[in-house]
Amino acid sequence: MSTEEMLARLLAQARAEGATIVTLRAMVEEASELGAQRALKRLGLGDDEAQDDIDELRELLSAWRDAKASAWKAAIEWLVRGVLALLLVGIAIRLGAAEMLG
Repeated sequence: MSTEEMLARLLAQARAEGATIVTLRAMVEEASELGAQRALKRLGLGDDEAQDDIDELRELLSAWRDAKASAWKAAIEWLVRGVLALLLVGIAIRLGAAEMLG
């Protein structure tokens, strides 16, 4: 029996008997299951290969995070190297200027 059929039967039972707490809980559970299945289908993850797709997406996300961290690290290293190079140039200019004056 599909989730949609089960939900339809529970709704009919609730109408016929009056809704008990057990019936209402069962309806909520079946409706939630149906909603989750619909959401997964809309996302393209409602088939048997969905777990493989999720695993691949997680690998891609992990690779993206690693690449982003490496890019930031490289950018900071180049910034530090640039500042140190400017500092050395400044020292060289000062020493060169001091030798010319002295």
